[in-house]
Amino acid sequence: MATSPVQLRPRRSVLYMPASNQKAIDKARTLPCDAVILDLEDAVAPEAKDAAREQALAAIRAGGFGRRELILRINGLETPWGEADLAAACQVEGLDAVLVPKINDAGDVARYDGRLSHAARETRLWAMIETGRVLFHLEGVAAASRTSRLSSFVMGTNDLVKESGARLTTARTALHTALSLSVAAGKAYGLTVLDGVFNGLEDPQGLEAQCAQGLEFGFDGKTLIHPNQIDIANRVFSPTEDEVAFARAVIAAFSLPENADKGAIRVAGKMAERLHLAQAEKTVAVAEAITA
Repeated sequence: MATSPVQLRPRRSVLYMPASNQKAIDKARTLPCDAVILDLEDAVAPEAKDAAREQALAAIRAGGFGRRELILRINGLETPWGEADLAAACQVEGLDAVLVPKINDAGDVARYDGRLSHAARETRLWAMIETGRVLFHLEGVAAASRTSRLSSFVMGTNDLVKESGARLTTARTALHTALSLSVAAGKAYGLTVLDGVFNGLEDPQGLEAQCAQGLEFGFDGKTLIHPNQIDIANRVFSPTEDEVAFARAVIAAFSLPENADKGAIRVAGKMAERLHLAQAEKTVAVAEAITA
């Protein structure tokens, strides 16, 4: 049976940029990241919140970000700025997603989704996974994507560590359960799941190790805090030439008439099942999207 073609947008490198910094916003238009998050929350001081919001709106309207996805991270509804941030997000075209902080359960998704009812149709809802409470409600939050704009989980590892009192290392041993459960819940409902940031700005080896770990967990890409982290994330989260070649071989083998009714076949010395065909199609789609 023929399968439908997979269409994906690469999200290997998703760069936070403070919306209060015009120079950073301008630079983001030239960087090789897959997506840019204009941050109104953690990266902006309270006294600069209103000005940062206006600057972000101006940047979104001005465009010039090319193929990069453009996301606005807003302040929570419990803050003095959340309602105004959400209202602003509904006023602009060209915004791919709104990233909302500290989601605890499906009810929070519904609250934010309701306030985005007047946003452009293409504007999605991304949810930060960064509280202890949400870890006990991950499936319900992911399932809310069926009736809302929700399309992505973004790990807030610094906040998870702060709340739990755990020690954050490159290996992130204390976060393994949170990371794996978030990937499992998100992928079960077709969401993109993005790994948290790496704080070491002058530790490329640590960044590469953590990106490789994120890839093993099943993350689609990594959120970043500095432009010098982009190249490593792009490389680690891109399929290798060998992976793409094998994926194409799997697709070609299953397309042969003699394999039309087979559930498992031999490809390049490996056993390939129908589930591997779906994985192969995704690998090729990601590679082609990156090339594009």
